[in-house]
Amino acid sequence: MRRQFHRSAASRAGLLAGAAALIAASSALAEGGETAAAESPAGVGLEEIVVTAQKRASNLQDTPISISVMGAEDLARRHVQSLADLGDGAIPSLRVAPFFSRSSALTIGMRGIGALGDANQPARDQAVGVYLDGVYLGRAQGLGAALYDVERIEVLKGPQGTLFGRNTEGGAISIVTKAPTGRFGVNATAGYSNFDGYKAEAHVDLPSYRDVSLKFDGLLARRDGTVKNPTTSGQPDFNAYDRRGFQAEALWRPSDAFSADYAFDYGYDATTPYYVQLLSQGSLAIAPLIHVQPERAEVGNIGVPLQWSVGKTWGQRLNLDWKLSEALALKSVSSYRKLDQSQFDNGASVLSVFTPNGTFSRYSMAKVGQDQYSQELQLIGKLPHLEFVGGAFYYHEAVNDNARTPNTLQWNATGTAYTTLSLDLNAVPLDRASHVETESYGVFGQAVWTPPILNGIAHLTVGGRLTHDAKKGSLDVVNGALPSYVDANNVRITGAVPLDESWNRFDPLVILAVDATPDLNLYGKWSTGYKAGGANSRSLTFRAFDPERVSMFEVGAKAEFWDHRVRLNVAAYRGDLKDAQIDFSVTILNNNRGTLETTNAATGTTKGVEVDLSIQPVEGLTLSAGYAYTDMKLSKAFNPFTNALATVYPLYTPKNAASASLDYERPLLGATLRAHLDGAYADGQYTTTTDPMLSDSSFIVNGRLALSDIPLSDGAALQVALWSRNLLDEDHAFVKNHSAALGTYGIFNEARTFGVEANIKF
Repeated sequence: MRRQFHRSAASRAGLLAGAAALIAASSALAEGGETAAAESPAGVGLEEIVVTAQKRASNLQDTPISISVMGAEDLARRHVQSLADLGDGAIPSLRVAPFFSRSSALTIGMRGIGALGDANQPARDQAVGVYLDGVYLGRAQGLGAALYDVERIEVLKGPQGTLFGRNTEGGAISIVTKAPTGRFGVNATAGYSNFDGYKAEAHVDLPSYRDVSLKFDGLLARRDGTVKNPTTSGQPDFNAYDRRGFQAEALWRPSDAFSADYAFDYGYDATTPYYVQLLSQGSLAIAPLIHVQPERAEVGNIGVPLQWSVGKTWGQRLNLDWKLSEALALKSVSSYRKLDQSQFDNGASVLSVFTPNGTFSRYSMAKVGQDQYSQELQLIGKLPHLEFVGGAFYYHEAVNDNARTPNTLQWNATGTAYTTLSLDLNAVPLDRASHVETESYGVFGQAVWTPPILNGIAHLTVGGRLTHDAKKGSLDVVNGALPSYVDANNVRITGAVPLDESWNRFDPLVILAVDATPDLNLYGKWSTGYKAGGANSRSLTFRAFDPERVSMFEVGAKAEFWDHRVRLNVAAYRGDLKDAQIDFSVTILNNNRGTLETTNAATGTTKGVEVDLSIQPVEGLTLSAGYAYTDMKLSKAFNPFTNALATVYPLYTPKNAASASLDYERPLLGATLRAHLDGAYADGQYTTTTDPMLSDSSFIVNGRLALSDIPLSDGAALQVALWSRNLLDEDHAFVKNHSAALGTYGIFNEARTFGVEANIKF
């Protein structure tokens, strides 16, 4: 019997009730905390979590913003290999999804903000910024690449416009990798999984020599598709990946007052698209070979030509850190990155209209090239009763893209058979092409004042950031030809449509925090952020639109009690969204593409509650839970194609999302037994701004069982582990749309994956 946990109200209620029970238990523990603390055995207590959300190292509990953190062990227990794996809801307020069926680009949202619009274009940006060791990653493409030796991932809830700047109205994700240690060490892992998957990675630290420490990271990870592509021509299956890369890092520390950290990385990330299924038939006839597939398919209806979408990234960064005095430090973050991404998407053949002897199976073939460089300076200081950070940031990006969309198959007269068209794909004319250069620079400052009254329990933070953005470029090809447009003088011109716009933006921040007790911090925060303006390269006009803005109030409490066995963080917020960037579409007759226009057409409000709870009741056992309630509403928006107001739905924003996990470890036969189990639930969500249909709700369970610290010779230790993602093989359509003509179609989550791996450290 197929397990449909996402449709079981009892299962959903059980997970949420479990989270509520943990919270209730923590409150009860708090009431008797002093007595329990006296009886607390040695070695019991949650570890301190250090973050750099405010450009300086600080305790998570002392940082007055809503943050979720996943450390290296958390990632390993969940078998998280890329940001895409966080799409299972491990952090309830963070939503990660592919760009429709493309795994080659990710859509990221937080607090109901971020998933509006198509950021898969040169002149458009996301609303959640992703940073790798302090370096901003400018494109949606490449975000699904394999993660190197990660120390932690900090998820900073938005907006983060003051310290992080542009494109962080929804929040920021900061990925911090492990730095060289200066001591010899090897950490190597090899594993095998179902769907013929395998993984091998190694991290090697060399001893410090002349104050220079070297570290090398390398990885390989490959898996066949999870849905079979029923073609006889040897094409790959749907939802496969092939990732590899390496990183070399050198840390020079000639003294305690100065360090220089240089890193070079290369990544190769090849994927095939998700399979799009027809869940129910619409008014149009379908070919006899097309079958409705209301449940997750193992084999596609139609065998299609399919290529790997290949992303290649190169990056260099140089982080300098000067300790000018005991109270003053200067930091510099310099970087250059380059991305080449091909995107081949033939996963939606079921959306083709049947006509006798007609062609079908639209093949979207797009290419993106990008290079970026950036420079950030930070001055970090401390005076009596005052801590401050100030700095300047510069960013330059050049992006180009193009797309072709030929049909690849042809029906016979009755729809009972089809043939593959003989196409020279390189000779297919471009549907569209564009290029854009972005230049952004700004200055920022933030200070925390702790007045010498009330024993220093109050802290006032004030900050601001002034940013200038400029975008220049052109829409070069539309429908295989030069565009035709009307200029400012009402003269029709045939040629590339230009884009030359700039914007200025100031983002302030105010936080008042109070240490109510040594283990209870309360705060209130007001801040703003924005997503940069741009233009839509899928339009005919390349008309510029303005930045999207948010202003948000947040109140929160961070508490630890029962002798640091319990950690409870709660935040509530309300944000006002202005000039929301909304996409409107229209189909072009006798053409294989539609056109989009993006305008600042709507306003909105988002409000919600976020809870993070961790409990260590006894040594070796840790229980964690998280919950996010998000209520996002958008006003009606004026549609330029219909000249009427249209209802707009917020994307990838489940109203309720929750997660829970259990970690247990104990000594066993001279080694350590470690067990992990986690589950994540989310309500259904909108996946198209114009479609009121919700996706399925979801309940995903992951598990891992490991025997660690197995002693080997010369101080080496072995770990052997069994793991599974989607342990219960639950299925849900995380994308679900309806068309009266085409019917209901969707994209399902991955089937259960499982494997074994061995790790050796010395």
